[in-house]
Amino acid sequence: MFLWAGSKGAQGSGSERRTIYQKIRGYDILEKRRTVTALKAGEDRAILLGLSMILCSAMMYFVLGITMVRSYSDSVWTEESNCTVLNSGIVAEINCSYSCGSECRKSSRYPCLQVYVSLNSTGKVLRLSYNEEAYEANPECFYIPKCRKDHTLMHTIVMNISERLKTHTQVLCYYDPSEQQDSVLLTRLYGRGAIISSLLWPTCTLVGGTLIIGMVKLTQYLSFLCEQIGRIKRMGLYPLTRASHIKVCTGKFNGGIQDGV
Repeated sequence: MFLWAGSKGAQGSGSERRTIYQKIRGYDILEKRRTVTALKAGEDRAILLGLSMILCSAMMYFVLGITMVRSYSDSVWTEESNCTVLNSGIVAEINCSYSCGSECRKSSRYPCLQVYVSLNSTGKVLRLSYNEEAYEANPECFYIPKCRKDHTLMHTIVMNISERLKTHTQVLCYYDPSEQQDSVLLTRLYGRGAIISSLLWPTCTLVGGTLIIGMVKLTQYLSFLCEQIGRIKRMGLYPLTRASHIKVCTGKFNGGIQDGV
């Protein structure tokens, strides 16, 4: 009778312990799932942000490639030299048109300022243009102002430029080293500094997006590695713990039998 009661009490106590352990383990598993779900959502958002940054940088590279970089690479005025201004003056009045509404355009005129310089490196006399756009619009004129209704204002702007060139006779200019062009430029539309500064932002965006994705993947790998190490440790300790638990329980049970006898 004592043995049966002792065995039944031990079974009931073990059942209660297993129930409590299962509840605690169930809560731990639920909390772990919630944490893993929250981390998974955060990682997905971080990866999406990184991919968006990489896509934006690729689009910026494409736009800059077909505009600034292409204009820079196609330009033939690549060498720098000092130029001496020989003479400058207005040689003609050029017709232009300006917008006066959605479907309205009117005509006006701007003065054509022609400037001749001497290239110090070769001694050749060449025409001076402000940049590539001015040369393509009219290679005979140094600067082409924006067409306006007020002709007097455009004339004043061009005359101020002419007076400034007369006071600064030595200027830095860009010329064609192959000597196929009969003009030199005062400034380049897209210089080397402008190209480097324009490519800086998409490069930073690309590097930032790549770093975000790399950090997320590294975090996932370290988490997986820690989980594998913990699993190996649990698998190595569980058989030893269970064997020790059985040995202790068996010893207690045998001691209870001897006391009862």
